[in-house]
Amino acid sequence: MELRQIRYFLAVASTLNFTRAAEQCNVTQPALTKGVQKLEEELGGQLIYRERQLTQLTDLGKEVLPMLDRTLASAEAVRRRAREFRRKEVAPLKIGLAPSISASLVLDPIAEIAKYLPGLQVELREGAAEKLVDLLLEGEINAAMVGDVQDIPARIDDWLLFEERYVAVLAPTHQLANRPSIGIDDLRETVLLERAGCDVAPKIQRSYFPEEPPRLGHCSGHDLHLQHMAAAGFGVMLAPEHMPRLPTLKTIPLEGDPVSREVRLLAVQGRRYAPALDAFVKVARLRDWSVEVPHRGIPHATLPPAGKRPAISLRSSTEATSISRPSSSATGARTRRSRRP
Repeated sequence: MELRQIRYFLAVASTLNFTRAAEQCNVTQPALTKGVQKLEEELGGQLIYRERQLTQLTDLGKEVLPMLDRTLASAEAVRRRAREFRRKEVAPLKIGLAPSISASLVLDPIAEIAKYLPGLQVELREGAAEKLVDLLLEGEINAAMVGDVQDIPARIDDWLLFEERYVAVLAPTHQLANRPSIGIDDLRETVLLERAGCDVAPKIQRSYFPEEPPRLGHCSGHDLHLQHMAAAGFGVMLAPEHMPRLPTLKTIPLEGDPVSREVRLLAVQGRRYAPALDAFVKVARLRDWSVEVPHRGIPHATLPPAGKRPAISLRSSTEATSISRPSSSATGARTRRSRRP
């Protein structure tokens, strides 16, 4: 089955006239008729009744018409997308985020890329670190940002971006809200809100609750759900420093040696980077992540109003140019096992 045969049939179906259909396809009528006949032979049945003054679709023709219409439309969309990609009018970028990694981390890097890369189309996917590694190897995502992860395959490039603490997030009305810091004993007597799938949960368990499990209250797979629960006084949320919070919440450091974790950038080694991925890796590795992770004693940034959050255009119309190196030093330059320059 050839696309030109499908195009000929669709032209006849829309005009019900072989002469006008041939003109529409810019071919001779005998060539169009022969193409339709070959399509009929391949499908094993007549598609069009041919009479002197009457041309109609057969029942088989009516049955396959919508499917052939979608087939031609899909083929044309593929060609169009390929042309756009070659011209860099489309720059897809699929980023995986571990459950404890807030999407706020990638907003500024993506906004920076969008200034210079036209057609940037970003897709964010969340999953456990091990699952994200599988998606990277399968080509389902281009890059991933994860927390602590063990046994990274040799085929994965791995860059350390920054290190951060876990802190307590709670309502101002909570009984611990006026403390400059929260002790481990107090934490063990407090109802905690559980983040489903959190990759740091085992470390928190070992550090704070080695003998008995914590007093867990409500659970959710979304940070914002837990923040609303914390704001309503249902418990305390342990969260990474970088996580934006509702303005109705407070962030208090933990005493002693608080749990910390590394945030790492992953990509597949040896694959040729598409423009969007190449730009994202460079911007992420050169970024000064202290903007996202405040130093001890500096208040944590709250969520900005909806109208002032960074806007990511899925179809940027800006002109393409090279991305300049940021002037500030970046902790992302430190790597544990990077094999890509």
